[in-house]
Amino acid sequence: MIPETFTIIIATFVVSLFSLSGIFALSLNEERLHSILFFLLAFSAGSIFGAAVFDLLPEAVELVEGRVVYLYITFGYLAFYFLERFIYWYHGHGHHEDMEEFEAEETRGFAYLNLLGDGIHNFIDGMVIAASYTVSFQVGLVATIAVIFHELPQEMGDYGILMYAGFDRVRALTLNFVIALSVVGGGVFATFFLDTVETLSGLLIAFSAGAFLYLAASELVPELQHERDFRRSLIQFVVFILGMALIYSLGLVFPHE
Repeated sequence: MIPETFTIIIATFVVSLFSLSGIFALSLNEERLHSILFFLLAFSAGSIFGAAVFDLLPEAVELVEGRVVYLYITFGYLAFYFLERFIYWYHGHGHHEDMEEFEAEETRGFAYLNLLGDGIHNFIDGMVIAASYTVSFQVGLVATIAVIFHELPQEMGDYGILMYAGFDRVRALTLNFVIALSVVGGGVFATFFLDTVETLSGLLIAFSAGAFLYLAASELVPELQHERDFRRSLIQFVVFILGMALIYSLGLVFPHE
């Protein structure tokens, strides 16, 4: 149990480090940043969708007996829909024009709300990663990679929101990193309960499958559909498939234990 717990802590800490990607984002001009996000969003959507259909869904069906597994998959989808729509109002994908709608005096309060929603989201991500590693190293690795690719564009946007709200770079970076550490908290929390409640692992995997399906199909893919150029859309489709292929290949390199 100790090596497994150590692996979970390392994995969740690595995920939290991607909150520092805001530094990289600010070093780029807007055109270069947009071009990177163009590919990153497509790859993120493919990897997250692949994690759901190639690993989490099969594992959930295997671990949870009966039709209740589909209830938890649905609950995961609905929970993230509620989280994204009603708590985490702004999801940072480089849409800076949306921020112009907010008055300066309202923006700081909005930034704190965004941090709160991000913390909740990260805590759940940590629980997802922890539950995945209790199933097998391969499933845990897949979940970790999927969360990382989801975090990259999100963290860039979160950092931009804090800067827009008037925080200096050091404080914005510090706040973003502290909130990102809630991934580690979620991992440790889940590890404690997964050690005492055996069936929780399977239920959380099912929940995670629904959550990843929501993130890929209801959040990231619609972002890709905003592209109207046929050639660029085709490139995004190919990159989307590459994201899925990466996750599928991990299942071959790291077979289930």
